[in-house]
Amino acid sequence: MSQTNDQTRATSTERGYNNRWRKARATYLRNHPLCKMHLDRGRIIPATVVDHIEPHRGNQKLFWDTGNWQSLCADCHDRHKQRLERSGTETGCNLAGIPTDRAHHWNHG
Repeated sequence: MSQTNDQTRATSTERGYNNRWRKARATYLRNHPLCKMHLDRGRIIPATVVDHIEPHRGNQKLFWDTGNWQSLCADCHDRHKQRLERSGTETGCNLAGIPTDRAHHWNHG
């Protein structure tokens, strides 16, 4: 994120990540303790982050929609998910070597 964006971006509390969020996040992680992206690849890794599947961009209805949440490990959230949002391409493969990106040509036909 550029310095200009950092200076104009609202604080985490202003964006909704307050005590109510922390409680909801803790409950969600108790009920969904494993990283979704790793599970999709056949690996069992504990989740530490509740991610908004579709970025909410301040939309409170989308922010609190638990159907728009997924549990991720910090690595998947901070690296893989961010790359996916920027490029639209998911990297990696499952244990059988099949690319996990649903748009990959190997996953058609």
